[in-house]
Amino acid sequence: MEEEVQMTLDIAEEKMQKALDHLSDELVKIRAGKANPNMLHGINVDYYGAQTPLTQVANVGTSDARTIVVQPWEKGMIGPIEKAILQANLGLNPDNNGEVIRINIPVLTEERRKDLVKQVKAEGENARVSVRNARREANDELKKMQKDGLPEDAEKRAEDEVQKMTDRYSEKIEKLIEAKETDILKV
Repeated sequence: MEEEVQMTLDIAEEKMQKALDHLSDELVKIRAGKANPNMLHGINVDYYGAQTPLTQVANVGTSDARTIVVQPWEKGMIGPIEKAILQANLGLNPDNNGEVIRINIPVLTEERRKDLVKQVKAEGENARVSVRNARREANDELKKMQKDGLPEDAEKRAEDEVQKMTDRYSEKIEKLIEAKETDILKV
């Protein structure tokens, strides 16, 4: 029975970690006024009929704080890469000179910064909901185990552990959100 309890705790922690990882990935995509190659993470390019990640058909880097440079490995890929960046709906305008694609990151207005902060908070709330769902699922599983013969004190200890885990992940989520907000609001 103890192994099942530990497995339930491990599954809950894994789900909470996935929520935190997903939040990190989503926050990277929200621009903070500085050029970051990760802003293009998740863009797929039509590479001879197959949807291929951008990083597998080009080098992506920054030339300065406001410019992302995408250098395709084949000159014929410039058009499809530009099209993929535009279709990703990131609000970025690619500009090519025949060899490389440059994407200028415009300075954020105060209004745009506030919108981005709202977006960050929404992503944070989604992560918190995922963590709470993992907690609820683990507690439901522990209650089932108690009905099947798990001692009540062992079930309570496990529930306390789930709550501590939830608090720990909620705190990590809060720190990520605060750091991103500070980054966005910094002029």
